[in-house]
Amino acid sequence: MNDSKLFVFLVCLLAQFFLSFSASDQVNSFESVPDLEKSMYMAIDGYPCVRLLNLSGEIGCSNPGRANIVAPVTRFKTENKLAEPSALLVSMDQFEDLFARLSIDADFSRHVVGVLVESGSQLQNGLKGFSPDKKFPQAEFAPYQSGKFEWNPTGTGLMWKAYNFPVFLLSNSSTLALQEIALRNEKRKKSSTVDVADFDLVMQTTKTGTRDSESCLREQTCLPLGGYSVWSALPPINTSSSKKAKPMILTVASMDAASFFRDVSIGADSPISGLISLLAVVDALSRVDGLGDLDKQLVFAVFTGEAWGYLGSRRFILELDQHSDAVSGLDLALIETVLEIGSVGKGFTQDDNTFFAHSTTESATNGTFSALKDALGSLKTRSIKISRASKSNPGLPPSSLMSFLKKNPETSGVVLEDFDAAFTNKFYHSHLDDLSNINSSAIVAAASIVARSLYILASDKKEIKNSVLNTININASLVEELLGCLLSCEPGLTCELVNRYIASSTSCPSHYVGVVMGEPSSQPYLGNVGDVSRFVWNFLADKTAIPSQNMSSTCPKGCSGNGEMCVKAETDGKGVCVISTTRYVPAYSTRLKYEYETWEVLPHNSSDTMEEADPVWTESNWDRIRLRVYTVQDSGFDLLVLLLGITVTVLSYIIIVISKAFITKALKRD
Repeated sequence: MNDSKLFVFLVCLLAQFFLSFSASDQVNSFESVPDLEKSMYMAIDGYPCVRLLNLSGEIGCSNPGRANIVAPVTRFKTENKLAEPSALLVSMDQFEDLFARLSIDADFSRHVVGVLVESGSQLQNGLKGFSPDKKFPQAEFAPYQSGKFEWNPTGTGLMWKAYNFPVFLLSNSSTLALQEIALRNEKRKKSSTVDVADFDLVMQTTKTGTRDSESCLREQTCLPLGGYSVWSALPPINTSSSKKAKPMILTVASMDAASFFRDVSIGADSPISGLISLLAVVDALSRVDGLGDLDKQLVFAVFTGEAWGYLGSRRFILELDQHSDAVSGLDLALIETVLEIGSVGKGFTQDDNTFFAHSTTESATNGTFSALKDALGSLKTRSIKISRASKSNPGLPPSSLMSFLKKNPETSGVVLEDFDAAFTNKFYHSHLDDLSNINSSAIVAAASIVARSLYILASDKKEIKNSVLNTININASLVEELLGCLLSCEPGLTCELVNRYIASSTSCPSHYVGVVMGEPSSQPYLGNVGDVSRFVWNFLADKTAIPSQNMSSTCPKGCSGNGEMCVKAETDGKGVCVISTTRYVPAYSTRLKYEYETWEVLPHNSSDTMEEADPVWTESNWDRIRLRVYTVQDSGFDLLVLLLGITVTVLSYIIIVISKAFITKALKRD
């Protein structure tokens, strides 16, 4: 028994002796397990490509199984030959080269288990273009057969494919860290240590094997893409009036963008420049007296989900057909013309300050085009031009107006764009379509033309004096403020303008449509409505409103009068009662039905060609998305350490036995 105690004591003494040299300083600094974990792992800021599903399968990215992926970080080079599973660090100018090689080189792709994409400032300057969307985005919804036409020449279609490995876009700071790590790994190829990336991008649909929208909705491992569109009337519509309803001029824009990377869907030119232009138009017209005396009613709609099968516009039309509460006050038969503000942020490029009017048919839109020309003429400027789009174009470019045209081929409509036959935006539906990709002066010019043309159209061909049109002016400062709020992290959604209306959940805006949370409703729980939709609703409700007589009423409970609603309630909990016709409209696939807290896919209506083409997009659930880097020892080195440990233990025991025998002998001699 005494021998065993002596052995344990000496082993502990030796262990403490070795540790005192190797880690005495570190041991004292670890006060908790999180401290230890923080010293071992470097958390990496990044934006993932996630798994999306439709009725026929999957797109996007995910870990291939239920476990994390761990692999050494390696810099991608065109001549790379990988001998082991690797996480490739790739620059934006080589991104397309990498994915092209993955599609043709089976041996190479077998060893790629993760991709880390570098970011940086002003990347657009070094690229000819980058668009992961198709050359004809959403061609299946076009009201004409020209699927091979290239509206988007730089399109590669990469975002519509499925990848069984994680892909992350790195933040600027993480890009620098990973570049250093990749360089370190390259220099110490024969070293016993290597830095690895640990990808935690396990999707619920992968875990459960629900590989399409119908099965994942049934098993509740995904949610449908969608959100809330907003529409508003200027001036408000009195639904209780016995007067005959006026014909309507509907002006529309989109508020959602797409990207290879879910949370970096900025969409500065396409479509947020159009959204900002529309908001500036409403602001300008709200300051004009006598709108209620005009012959036609102005209505504004901002759709979401347009990048994913025109979810917002198609649902809006269905709600109109069903005369639902969400569109109370509107009548599809009364919509005389549709004017869509598309991509207008690049209207001033290369000394060509021209906007193009893409129309349904020339004869049906002569009045709208004339109004646009008259509005431009009233601005008294030669630096801005407006032209009809080329007759050689097959039809409308990708736009919400397609939904209206599919519903009624005789629809009169015009889409105002900054391009003629091909997108001027070389970064369509990519994370590089950011604030640096647009010109605020172009947005102001487009808004000026639209605001005055709407007044002309609503006046129904009555001669209008330039003195009246000259009172309709766009607030350029508002446009600049909206650019900073909706397209930048600083100030972002915490800007003063947004804070007047809502309490945003984040500062950095992303215009990805998101998923539908809870039961869709025209009066949704605001926690289920995205920041941008809530801001647009409050902004439009405020700008199109007339003061309520119940100015002293408690908001929102006291806003019970006809047409009354509460705006700005999020900021101080009180809000203001106003009279406004502003509504939320749920935006999700027309082939989905929510019942008993579950989603059901409905059979498609054979008479509706758009519904037949509807893929029914969903997004997989996940528990956690995480990316981190840490250092690991070579397995051979680990074995060597183990053998050395065993050797030291055996030698220590032998020394103890010999020492004990020697001491015992010496004591007996004494």
